[in-house]
Amino acid sequence: MSRVIFVTGAGRGLGTDIALQALAAGHQVVATGRHPENVLDALGGEQDNLLATALDITSTAAARAAVDAAVARFGRIDVLINNAASFQAGYFEEISEAQMRAQIETNLFGPMNVTRAVLPVMRGRRAGHVVTISSLAGVIGQEFCVAYAAAKFGVEGWMESLRFDLEPYGIRTTIVEPGFFRTELLVDASTSWAENSIEDYAARTAETKKMWQSMNGRQTGDPAKLADALLSVIDLEEPPLRFVAGDDAVPAIEAKGKEISAQARASRALGTGLSHDDAA
Repeated sequence: MSRVIFVTGAGRGLGTDIALQALAAGHQVVATGRHPENVLDALGGEQDNLLATALDITSTAAARAAVDAAVARFGRIDVLINNAASFQAGYFEEISEAQMRAQIETNLFGPMNVTRAVLPVMRGRRAGHVVTISSLAGVIGQEFCVAYAAAKFGVEGWMESLRFDLEPYGIRTTIVEPGFFRTELLVDASTSWAENSIEDYAARTAETKKMWQSMNGRQTGDPAKLADALLSVIDLEEPPLRFVAGDDAVPAIEAKGKEISAQARASRALGTGLSHDDAA
């Protein structure tokens, strides 16, 4: 069934793969990015089923304008894919307050801005699907990823709770938790490094930064295959709340689930029996 799919961050990386495969599958695609001319170039130019429009996800006005343009062109939005993101790398003390706030602004408030603009369109039709790309780092904290993980952990809580808001209106939600895919998240345009330098961290920062830079273009995951899998998830009659993606992510998140269960069991002796005596 042909759908109207709204994709953020469609000018490069996974967003481009999603938009290309959605077009190939016969969907109508609203492909957004800060520079729509770059989006058009990435997707092969003007097409009947394609609207490339400007969107800075940190701007509520830009989000509303992009949604208005989508509805004017295609009449509705069936699926929103919140894909646009950036990566703020570094150790917590070396990341400036401004950098931390910018990471949260882009990776958490950005998807919220776009979703807030789209939801009235979906509620009006009592149908829709909100898909937000989280990360393995939204489930498992990792070294050098405190800012990115903070934003993605926020995405997880927001999306998991948003499900209850939207289910009565026929709107589904899915959180996507990819592992390491060969997207463009680690290129200079998407990655920022900590602004501050603290002597205690200097050697570790230099070594870890070099390791992250060496990973670019060598990640094992194929974003084209991930895009194909996402389109299959969208087609499901009952799409999952979570979609864990990647040969690295599935076993890692399975292990995290077991770890949390073990921690809960270990807390039982001291963590239970804490209710008021009159609560029984």
